[in-house]
Amino acid sequence: MTLEINEMQEEFLRQQNELRDKIKTADTFDIGSVKLVAGVDLAYWNKGGDEYAVCCIVAIDADTHEVIEKQHYSGKIEVPYMPGFLAFRELPLILKTVELLETRPDLFIFDGNGYLHPRHMGIATHASFYLNKPTVGIAKTYFRVDKKTDYTEPENEAGSFTDIVIDGEVYGRALRTHKDVKPIFVSIGNFVSLDTACALAFKLTDKESHIPLPTRLADLETHIARENEKNEDIK
Repeated sequence: MTLEINEMQEEFLRQQNELRDKIKTADTFDIGSVKLVAGVDLAYWNKGGDEYAVCCIVAIDADTHEVIEKQHYSGKIEVPYMPGFLAFRELPLILKTVELLETRPDLFIFDGNGYLHPRHMGIATHASFYLNKPTVGIAKTYFRVDKKTDYTEPENEAGSFTDIVIDGEVYGRALRTHKDVKPIFVSIGNFVSLDTACALAFKLTDKESHIPLPTRLADLETHIARENEKNEDIK
């Protein structure tokens, strides 16, 4: 098993390094053209010694915040957990869920990281090459890429931020969406600039939470879908 995991890691590393050179860190669209934004999240559970997950995608109107569509897909996780290679576990379920969408989002936001990753290949970035759409990663907790670099707390004002800089390069941004709340951690996925990613995150956050609505709703849906799946297993 150890040999198999080592072989997987080598192959996954090769793929990440190959894709990394194709990341576009500038805007490939006008922010005003973004009308439909999809939030993506997954929830896990164990059954019979195996690991399962459900992916939920919620698409909302970027201007009105109205929910336009919700879809989910569940299945067995085939790839063991390996730090730095989360995308290889989650991408199959994400792509299956995307296939169910009747609408075509202009942009996808992931509950996780993108460029804020040791090789700039977090789930938001990796998925972009299959979705062919701009993507953004927004995490609720900070991921220390190099195990030592911390972030500086933004000022306690809505819209304040600090860049996360590692070895002279900006990997992401700590953004405070409301006063007196914890910051979120924004990184680009692909085909978008960090400034635009943060502007969208701020625009899509309502008064109910400090997390942008697409991923907050997707997170809520994963809990519902997971319980439904687990209850089906009991029947």
